[in-house]
Amino acid sequence: MTCGVDEAGRIVVATYPSRAKTRNARRDPRVGVVVLSDDFGGPWVQVDGDAEVIDMPEAVEPLVSYYRAIAGEHPDWADYRGAMLRQGKSLLRITPRRWGPVATGGFPPESA
Repeated sequence: MTCGVDEAGRIVVATYPSRAKTRNARRDPRVGVVVLSDDFGGPWVQVDGDAEVIDMPEAVEPLVSYYRAIAGEHPDWADYRGAMLRQGKSLLRITPRRWGPVATGGFPPESA
């Protein structure tokens, strides 16, 4: 899944109301997220925090912020907003409470 960071430093994830991650966050807002590097075997970190689930129609503008955080400007914001409404998307917004340590990942060197 792709996540971003909003202007308040929260981790944001676009999702659907019926997904397990969304149902679990509603049941217990204490969540953990593992953030991986773009490089296979690269650094990663676990972030623990408190999640809130935002559903439609309140999720539209937070989803615009999410899109901007991960991809920049959209060529047609009206179309994007309409698509999010039609798809019934939700947004998970996670306030980090603790994180780390950063693991360097990777595999041990092959023995000679």
